[in-house]
Amino acid sequence: MTAIGDPPTSPARRPHPLDVIAVGLALAGAACVATGLLPRADAAATLTRILPLLIFLGTVVVLAELTAAAGVFDVLATRLAQAARGRWTALFALCVGFAALTTIVLNLDTTAVLLTPVMLTLAVTLRTQVAPLAVTTVWLANTASLLLPVSNLTNLLASERIGLDPLGYLGLMWLPQLAAITVTAVLLWYFWWRRDSPPGGRFPPPQLHRPADPVLYRTALVACLLFVAAILLGAPVGLASAVATGLLLLGFLLRSPGTLRPALLPWRLLVFVTGLFLVIQTIGLHGLNDLVAWLAGDEGGTSGVLRAGGTGALLANLVNNLPAYLAGEAVLPTGDRQRLLALLVGTNIGPLALPWASLATLLWLERCRAARVRVPLARFLLTSTVLAVLGTLAAVGALLLTG
Repeated sequence: MTAIGDPPTSPARRPHPLDVIAVGLALAGAACVATGLLPRADAAATLTRILPLLIFLGTVVVLAELTAAAGVFDVLATRLAQAARGRWTALFALCVGFAALTTIVLNLDTTAVLLTPVMLTLAVTLRTQVAPLAVTTVWLANTASLLLPVSNLTNLLASERIGLDPLGYLGLMWLPQLAAITVTAVLLWYFWWRRDSPPGGRFPPPQLHRPADPVLYRTALVACLLFVAAILLGAPVGLASAVATGLLLLGFLLRSPGTLRPALLPWRLLVFVTGLFLVIQTIGLHGLNDLVAWLAGDEGGTSGVLRAGGTGALLANLVNNLPAYLAGEAVLPTGDRQRLLALLVGTNIGPLALPWASLATLLWLERCRAARVRVPLARFLLTSTVLAVLGTLAAVGALLLTG
């Protein structure tokens, strides 16, 4: 395996497939509005609704990119390996916690994009199998994305629809989140970590990573803590991420201006999300909403909640989790909080059976490909399907207990 990182560019570089998809969706969305398939009033209302989400998504990815450039993830990864004291089981528990915490605080796409190369590098440094650490990253990127509104774009939409502040949302989702992480950890150990354990279950602890600029390192830590504190205190997510990102941008402007470049802005992600919203809204008006309404049903009680969760998971694996949530949200009554949250659980945890079911998984695959890391595909898809089913059932069951 070569060093972790993107392959060198060349003048004849072809557009990345995700770039093509993002631009194609944006053009399709614009065409829907231009042809009248999507009324302009509906499109304007949708764009107004998602603008704060786009501000959050754009700023939080820049925050995460600069946090990684400051060395925070590398320091934390080597500290985890040192804290494990050479024990494979301890490293497993710490990596699960690290990936879950990153997803909860900085959202699942951050985990997929930035934590993946850190975990891959850590595996190479420790001279252990790469697959367990790689799969830990992508599984927790999806299944640990329930606890806070900022953990997943779908959570922001759901909390807004139900009218919950971050603490109110956390009060409902802590038990489903705990259930999902527990199932993920058990299956990770059984399917991946136990099988690829080094001889004697021991590994050589690495040297601690030293950040190149301690001032930027501390500034990044402060910015991340500020972001988390602001969210928990109920600040608008876009404002919280923008302020934290602005602080870190100022630090880099003073200490390392060469790091700041236009490529830091995740234009592909922003264009993708905007186009996706418009296209799915159009398809919903012309038949998709009726299909989803039939799948979700209108029954209440335990069976209705389980059916909503299963509908979310099924649709997510067919068309991707974000349009699946949007389609389900459009047909569920606003006051039916339990079924709406069950749909959210299904679209967050369920999209693991197929690679295109979540953007985080696609981004993870891209990072693995850039690092020339191959995870056994058949084994990954089979075990991910087991997790999608059991994790969704466990989390929906926990949701029924929390009310």
